[in-house]
Amino acid sequence: MCSLTLIDISFKYKSVCFSFSRNVLIVCHTYYHLNHSLLLLIRKKQITFGVLKVSEGGTVNLLSRSCGVYNINELGLQKRTAGIVDEVEGEKMYRCASRDMHIFGAIGCGASSVVQRAIYVPIHRILALKKINVFEKEKRQQLLNEIRTLCEASCYPGLVEFHGAFYSPDSGQISIALEYMDGGSLADVLRVKKCIPEPVLSHMVQKLLRGLSYLHGTRHLVHRDIKPANLLINLKGEPKITDFGISAGLENSMAMCATFVGTVTYMSPERIRNENYSYPADIWSLGLAIFECGTGKFPYTANEGPANLMLQILYDLSPTPPEDSYSPEFCSFVEACLQKDADARPTAEQVRKLLSHPFIRKYENTNVDLAEYVRSVFDPTQRLKEIADMLTVHYYLLFDRADGLWHHTKLFYNESSTFSFAGKQYVGQNDIFAILSDIRRKLAGDRPQEKLVHVVEKLQCRLHGEDGVAIRASGSFIVGNHFLICGNGMQAEGMPNMQELSLDVASKRVGTFHEQFIMGPGSCIGCFFIVRQELYIRQT
Repeated sequence: MCSLTLIDISFKYKSVCFSFSRNVLIVCHTYYHLNHSLLLLIRKKQITFGVLKVSEGGTVNLLSRSCGVYNINELGLQKRTAGIVDEVEGEKMYRCASRDMHIFGAIGCGASSVVQRAIYVPIHRILALKKINVFEKEKRQQLLNEIRTLCEASCYPGLVEFHGAFYSPDSGQISIALEYMDGGSLADVLRVKKCIPEPVLSHMVQKLLRGLSYLHGTRHLVHRDIKPANLLINLKGEPKITDFGISAGLENSMAMCATFVGTVTYMSPERIRNENYSYPADIWSLGLAIFECGTGKFPYTANEGPANLMLQILYDLSPTPPEDSYSPEFCSFVEACLQKDADARPTAEQVRKLLSHPFIRKYENTNVDLAEYVRSVFDPTQRLKEIADMLTVHYYLLFDRADGLWHHTKLFYNESSTFSFAGKQYVGQNDIFAILSDIRRKLAGDRPQEKLVHVVEKLQCRLHGEDGVAIRASGSFIVGNHFLICGNGMQAEGMPNMQELSLDVASKRVGTFHEQFIMGPGSCIGCFFIVRQELYIRQT
């Protein structure tokens, strides 16, 4: 029996960090050993190492002395140390299976990953799926860093929520399930608004500092890639830090890093000089991000190449906002962050002190509605239209696909939900689920291979209240296997495309339907439930 174990090794010797990767082929328990000096360091626990092993059963094992053991397969992630989480005898399980996801199109991509929207079927929650290929060394280390950080801070304010991960053997990808931040990033805000008003920025920074304080002071992590694109916000006005793929763990607040990773644009002087660095490197990056968000301008000339940019950061005076255009408190905050000398910047413990900086205190009693501000930046109608499309596809996929996931439909309703059909009204989860199951059985009929399925030909939506959405769907029933949607509507992975099928709906039509939904927000970001539903069916 052969298996491939991928080993990433990093160690610190005389205050210098080293890292490299080696592939070790294991055949019949015969190992190609590391050299003697490395083995001594491992025995003395002076090396932090990560091992990735893929078993024939389709489970990825991520092993790390400093992080614990992570087993990831198609059913979810298990962390062993001494979203949807179970903890038994020192184990933590995130039940987030690939089969429980309805996955939609990409919403972004970076150097190491692709991000897609998805709906987690058991609780009908919209999530963001970050997909990373485990067989590329650089991405693998970023994956380990990100999962480690997210597992340790899965629900902390100011940090994007973690809901689990799963492995897809066919693609060799691990998907990390994260909270869906429907307002985008602060970089997106700047593209629309050019700059963020000081009172709004102060409230945002206060919340972001709490997350950064937790990363530094409690988790002993340097993020290493703080920038506007990694500062996300949702339509409720909650800003959060994301993208922990290149974060570095330090043993304590005095420890130092010595690796050159991250976005050069926001990199601190000590990192550019390839010196040891620590938590203050993040403070420099945060200062540049806040400068850019507050003024609408990046303070250095970044379009003449990275070398020129690095020279500016090293040898130009630290940038300061124009004092005649911005408050002294804002200028002082930026100045505190953008000290060339890392020792003069706030440390891990002093991040908490930034929360009492005059720039934060000045506006803390000001009536600032972050949710209202975000909604003024992005058209909520367009965002809710995308959500409505996903929820509609999600509902009909449950209705028309196999029975395995159908029972989750019950949680799409609560005890006050109503469903109207054939002149009768049904109230509450149990009654609605019972009548829907009966309708579903009748549409399936006695056909062993095919049944009546929905073809959505027209889909309309509008805002309902502040956070709800009203949806009207109409179309045809045809004999087939798969729910279909006409036109350029949103498609889920695995859905056949109308154009590819060359289907003549009119000739296949055996009935029509018209359905209306009122969907309201649940208790969690991205969760929705059906408040009211009306269904009309007509045979042809």
